[in-house]
Amino acid sequence: MIGKISQVMGPVVDVDFDGYLPVINEAIEVKVNLDGNEHRLVLEVAAHLGDGRVRTIAMDMSEGLVRGMDARATGAPIQVPVGEKVLGRIFNVIGETIDGGEQVEDSPTWSIHRDPPPLVDQSTTTEMFETGIKVVDLLAPYAKGGKVGLFGGAGVGKTVIIMELIHNVAHGHDGLSVFAGVGERTREGNDLYYEMKESNVLDKVALCYGQMSEPPGARNRIALTGLTMAEYFRDEKKLDVLMFIDNIFRYAQSGSEMSALLGRIPSAVGYQPTLAREMGALQDRITSTKNGSITSVQAVYVPADDLTDPAPASVFAHLDATTVLNRKIAEKGIYPAVDPLDSTSRLLDPQILGEEHYNVARGVQQTLQKYKDLQDIIAILGMDELSEDDKNVVERARKIEKFLSQPFFVAEVFTGAPGKYVSLEDTIKGFKGILDGEYDHMSENSFYMVGSMDEAIAKHEKNK
Repeated sequence: MIGKISQVMGPVVDVDFDGYLPVINEAIEVKVNLDGNEHRLVLEVAAHLGDGRVRTIAMDMSEGLVRGMDARATGAPIQVPVGEKVLGRIFNVIGETIDGGEQVEDSPTWSIHRDPPPLVDQSTTTEMFETGIKVVDLLAPYAKGGKVGLFGGAGVGKTVIIMELIHNVAHGHDGLSVFAGVGERTREGNDLYYEMKESNVLDKVALCYGQMSEPPGARNRIALTGLTMAEYFRDEKKLDVLMFIDNIFRYAQSGSEMSALLGRIPSAVGYQPTLAREMGALQDRITSTKNGSITSVQAVYVPADDLTDPAPASVFAHLDATTVLNRKIAEKGIYPAVDPLDSTSRLLDPQILGEEHYNVARGVQQTLQKYKDLQDIIAILGMDELSEDDKNVVERARKIEKFLSQPFFVAEVFTGAPGKYVSLEDTIKGFKGILDGEYDHMSENSFYMVGSMDEAIAKHEKNK
């Protein structure tokens, strides 16, 4: 059905139809001539204005649009390719490849607007998702089909952790990953693509980008595009998929821009009145079913470090675990720079993880907390003034700190040290040994940048 454009206000375009009314979220295509090239612009219906007129949001720049142009209603929401062929490729919000290669042909396509799996199909068991990263598995374990918030400033290593998780899922679990870049810098997308190519993980991941320079419609819907690709692997291929969203704050922010452009009355701090519903609709689709699971890691930018801001606050309600990166830890040369005392997980419960894992994790946290409390005394009076028990705590805490570091596969290029995947069993065994004083005779340097405890022992023997 062909309609006519009646008004263009930046990314908001009104289209008139006669005898047909497109439904909300239906895609409308316009052929735009830019620099002599024909370009397909997709509009998404956001509101009905009456008398056959619909208000749409453009998924790309609306340059070249004029009143009276033909706009074709497609009769369906935006459809994006899914399946094996999307792996190793970069897509934009409407499912076109933007990596300079051929477009994805003869692949199944799915609508980006989908209902979450019905409750009867969802898995009710809480299972831990082993990542092979010691500090995460021990102290803030991820749930299979759960949602993890990744908090950290610039340059502390969010992207490196994301890439390591993609690597470990591909090699340790034979699983796949989908990365959605929501409103981030183009440079970061470029860096991630080439770093993944170098670390040989590109063929196990699909990348979707709606960058900072794009209109709010593209930045908002890109999260749904990525999620749709992940849902195909979960529902059709019955796989455990890892879904990365960088940055979930930009999803809320672009929704707020769209809402303002559509003339809706804003709510608290100028956000859209539908913030909680939109966030819930996205997060509800990320879950475990009886066939497979989507586990998501979402980078969370906190505006002005204000955790009560409605955007991050609406994300917190959905998270199962938080991984907090701390610059002070990175400055000590301990990577991954995960803060063992700030990171939390809903799974840290003896009924889910078992008594041993829970007790070792709590023991590690207590030792590190005690060391933190003693640091003022050490700074003023020195180690000699501490009691024997406190000296033991400090020595063990320093070993734990060093043992929480780990060489990453994706950082081999920079460090020259081969990456290590540490099983949960080895992680628990190693930290339990430190807490029980089995390794008191070893120097703390033996624990730095090794995988399992066997490597630390071998390093100690070598350096004797």
